[in-house]
Amino acid sequence: MSGVYQCRIVEKEKLSDSLFEFAFVNESLAKDSKPGQFLHIRCGEERLLRRPISISDVRGSVLTFVVEARGGGTRWLCEREAGEPLDILGPLGKGFSIPEGDAIVIGGGVGVPPLLYAAKSVRGRVTAILGFRDSHNMMLLDEFEDVCEKVYVTTEDGGHGIQGLATLPLETLLKEGGYKAVMTCGPHPMMSAVAKLCKQHGVPCQASLEERMACGIGACLVCACATKAANKEQISRVCIDGPVFDAGEVLW
Repeated sequence: MSGVYQCRIVEKEKLSDSLFEFAFVNESLAKDSKPGQFLHIRCGEERLLRRPISISDVRGSVLTFVVEARGGGTRWLCEREAGEPLDILGPLGKGFSIPEGDAIVIGGGVGVPPLLYAAKSVRGRVTAILGFRDSHNMMLLDEFEDVCEKVYVTTEDGGHGIQGLATLPLETLLKEGGYKAVMTCGPHPMMSAVAKLCKQHGVPCQASLEERMACGIGACLVCACATKAANKEQISRVCIDGPVFDAGEVLW
C-alpha cells in the first residue's frame, strides 16, 4: 500500500558528474515495494510537482534509487546529502511480473537501475545487458555481477565492453534460445527494438516506460501513452497502468 513518508537519506554516492545514488531506510516502503515500481519525491518547497524516480534496489529495510540531474527538480534532489530528509509518496505503479526460469534484463542509461531489483527477484538464471553512451556514464556493474550469471556491457563509443547498441548481444542471446522472459527499461527507441526482437523470437517481453508525470496517481493524464488490448487501441496511464507494460501491447 502506498503512502507519504518522511525519510532520511543514509547514504549518497556519486556515480558520475550528473548521476547519484541515494539510500534511505523505511520499513513500510521496503516491505510494500515491488520491482519496477517508483517513488514520487518532493523536490523543494517551491516546486509543486513531485518527481518520479524508480526504485533500484531493496535490501531489508533499505531502499536505493539513482537520479540524474536533468532539470531544476532533479538537480535539487542531486544536491541533497546524507542526513537530510525526503518527502516520498510511494510505492507507486505496476511493476514487473517476475518470471519463472531464465531471463534477460536489458537496460539503457538511466533505465539500468530499475532492473537491478528485478534481476534479484527472478526465479532462475539472469543475464544482464547494460548499455551506456560511454564509460563515464556506466553504473551498478558490480551490483549486477553479484546477482547475474552473465553481464554484457555495451558503450556507443567503444570505451568499454562491446561497441554498439545493447540490442547487439540481445539478438545473439535470443538466437541461442533458452530464455523465458525479457525485462527492459531505457530509451524509447531501444525498448522498441527490444520488443521487436523478442516478438521475432517468441520470447515474452515487459517494458518499463518513462513519461512526464504530475500527480503520479492517475488523475491528471499527463503521462498518457498509446497501447492496445484485444486489438483495440486505447490510452493508458503510465503511473498506474504501468510503468511496466507487456511490450506487445505498447504502440511504439
